[in-house]
Amino acid sequence: MTKKLEPFQLGEKWGYKDQKGLEVLEAKFDYARSFSEGIAAVKFGDKWGYINESAGEVIPFWYDKAGNFSDGLARVKVSAQWGYIDKNRKMVIPLQFDWAGDFSEKIAPVRVEEKYGFINLLGEIVIPLQFDGAYKFSQGLAGVKVINKWGYIDKTGRFVKEPYFEEADIFSEGLARVQLGNKWGYINQKGEIVIQPQFDEADSFADSMAKVKLGDDERYIDPMGDFMW
Repeated sequence: MTKKLEPFQLGEKWGYKDQKGLEVLEAKFDYARSFSEGIAAVKFGDKWGYINESAGEVIPFWYDKAGNFSDGLARVKVSAQWGYIDKNRKMVIPLQFDWAGDFSEKIAPVRVEEKYGFINLLGEIVIPLQFDGAYKFSQGLAGVKVINKWGYIDKTGRFVKEPYFEEADIFSEGLARVQLGNKWGYINQKGEIVIQPQFDEADSFADSMAKVKLGDDERYIDPMGDFMW
């Protein structure tokens, strides 16, 4: 049974605590990511490796940067290039990208020469390198940037929402927070604005609610945009 450990910071070091807030793994790392697929990327000195929930080293500290495992692969950086490894440390997708994102829904965003696109688990480009920015897929859609505006595409690369927003986040519970002008609101998976941009700050939805901020006033809203409590 997993311990469901979460990283915490103590001074300049990082360790892991359990759900009760008790320290389980000593704060000795220089940075620590959340556990995913049973292991976590941690930084020790100037190199990254992976540990299990007993702090045992499962992938040596060899990388200049490292991401979370997802769909069985994790992004890693060596020198100036990114690629993807499996849990046996095999370089499944060679070092070839200027930047690489975590896999999500078996697709990952990558960048080559300032242009972003998406690859599959074989490293094949499935959505061409044509965007000026890209986030990972969530609930079938991904935010992409064209010049200075963000929109959303599906897994065929078709725009569900043409570039229109100043910022566009991942989807959670069927809604994604977007910035229009200097205000935040939410859209649905059809690209329709369902909660008008009116908030100075806004979080993603979790457990059917999201924290928003109007001036100095912090409130919670439901998926209809109504204030709670």
